[in-house]
Amino acid sequence: MGSVIIGSGKSLPKRTVTNDELGAIVDTSDEWIVPRTGIHTRQIALEETCTDLGAEAALRALGQVEGGWQRDEGALDPASLDLIICPTLTADTHFPSEAARIRERIGAVNAVCYDMSCACSGCVYGISTADLIMAGSAFDRAQAEAAGRAPRRNVVRRVLVVAAERLSRLVDWEDRATCILFGDGAGAVVLEWREDEEGVLSSYMENTDDTARTLWCDSAFCARETPFAANNEGAEERGNLDPHMRMAGQAVFKFATAAMMRCTEEALARAGLTIDDVTLFTPHQANERIIRYAAKKMDLPMERFQVIIDHVGNVSGASALIALNEALCEGKLKRGDIACMTAFGGGLTAGSCVLKI
Repeated sequence: MGSVIIGSGKSLPKRTVTNDELGAIVDTSDEWIVPRTGIHTRQIALEETCTDLGAEAALRALGQVEGGWQRDEGALDPASLDLIICPTLTADTHFPSEAARIRERIGAVNAVCYDMSCACSGCVYGISTADLIMAGSAFDRAQAEAAGRAPRRNVVRRVLVVAAERLSRLVDWEDRATCILFGDGAGAVVLEWREDEEGVLSSYMENTDDTARTLWCDSAFCARETPFAANNEGAEERGNLDPHMRMAGQAVFKFATAAMMRCTEEALARAGLTIDDVTLFTPHQANERIIRYAAKKMDLPMERFQVIIDHVGNVSGASALIALNEALCEGKLKRGDIACMTAFGGGLTAGSCVLKI
């Protein structure tokens, strides 16, 4: 029994931004960016909202809109969703949650919804959390049936995990260390609990305290004044807040490469598998150099990794879900294959999950 991925979708904004266009607004160039990151273009949301991107990815995962992938024939009814988890840093509103906005847009009238803030690890945290909740629900249902009573908790058999980001709204477009890396978009999967099939074979999540502010973005609302401050109390702290994303590049690279190896090894060990059992790795797309470093450490060719950063950039928690979707749609992953998704990001967060397609 297990949580099986039965649908996958993605959504990218219409506007493509090239490295040459970035070179026109900041001191950089295509020749500087590509060798250091592997990025040629990224998509930037000018007209699309976070809800637009998330809803389109969700509808594609459900098969309600063309361009997605479904494990079985036929579209999935949005009303069949019991839960929506939305990993995001850039929700359109503080409340309602982005998950609730997507629920309304797609007609998932029976779904309980909430957002998740774990930066680029949102793909793994979202899938792992959905798996844990569905496993707990299955256990509760089994206990209830044995005792001849109703379940004591929500029945959760089908979950939508949809990561949607507009990181272009957090980027400082005068900071070439960050503005060249990030793009906008959304990725989604639908997971279903099945008694006779395996799906999520294992998961591993961890957090490391970011005491050195390796990856950081202050909240803009903290800069607002209240009517209760005496003599402009708190003005100095408010003045020091920075609403833009900041990153210590070398420290992030060191953390990311170590976390990617550690989390991958732990998740595979929990699944009772080895690197050789994995059909395709669908990692978070932070920097192509990080993926190449991991491939070298594992003694694997790059063909074993789904790399999409060249045309989407870093889309935070949506990156690996978009990579998984493109691998499924391209036929690189088929039924029965093993995929390994690993991610790392602000928090500092990291994790990995092993998936049987």
